[in-house]
Amino acid sequence: MSIALLLHVLSAVVWVGGMFFAYMVLRPVAASRLEPPQRLPLWAACFNGFFFWVWIAVVALPLSGYWMALSLFGGLMHAPHYVLAMTGGGSVMILLYLWLYFAPYRVLKDAVRNSDWKRGGAALARIRHIIGINLLLGLAIVAVAAAGRYLA
Repeated sequence: MSIALLLHVLSAVVWVGGMFFAYMVLRPVAASRLEPPQRLPLWAACFNGFFFWVWIAVVALPLSGYWMALSLFGGLMHAPHYVLAMTGGGSVMILLYLWLYFAPYRVLKDAVRNSDWKRGGAALARIRHIIGINLLLGLAIVAVAAAGRYLA
């Protein structure tokens, strides 16, 4: 059980913390200091490294979450509402990530490869929007995880 909890928390910290850094720190600096021919390859390279870790989180979070739900509650059918809220929110986050990865991120990589800065900028704007939504969801899930059992 402690291994599942450790995997779960570390995966959430890596994913949500990475989005927070990218959205709140890197994005404004890159936008204010770099032109598209420098900014878009930077983002494509950063996402390439970050998404490796997000894939691990996308697998580890549900597996460790279901492992804990099974161990603690006998499954999700008997889990408290805050656990169900985390499960639902996490599922939405994963679906949004899959869309981001297989659609606008692929467009961004292709645009950078072809030096198509207008198309790459549009893809990056879509990615920024999806990450913004996922960041808000992730922060809300962290709040539910921290306080949910005390609010029930």
